[in-house]
Amino acid sequence: MCIGIPGQISALLDDNQAKVDVCGIQRDVDLSLVGQHDEQGQPRLGQWVLVHVGFAMSVIDEQEARDTLEALQNMFDVEPDVGALLYGEAR
Repeated sequence: MCIGIPGQISALLDDNQAKVDVCGIQRDVDLSLVGQHDEQGQPRLGQWVLVHVGFAMSVIDEQEARDTLEALQNMFDVEPDVGALLYGEAR
């Protein structure tokens, strides 16, 4: 089973890379699968993506992102190992 973590694109970098905020942690994410611009040619800055192993797998809307983060936080409350997904290894 794989789990994608919602994050919001906070900066666009070179070579389809971006900084994505996941629960307050800035992560380097590859946007090759979704592109740095949407179908109208607008930059994806501020959009939400589903991240898995450093890649943005899909673009999701904000409500879906927040609902997923809430569900993952509830999982974290009973299974602390989920914290590594949400907050990185340092927590």
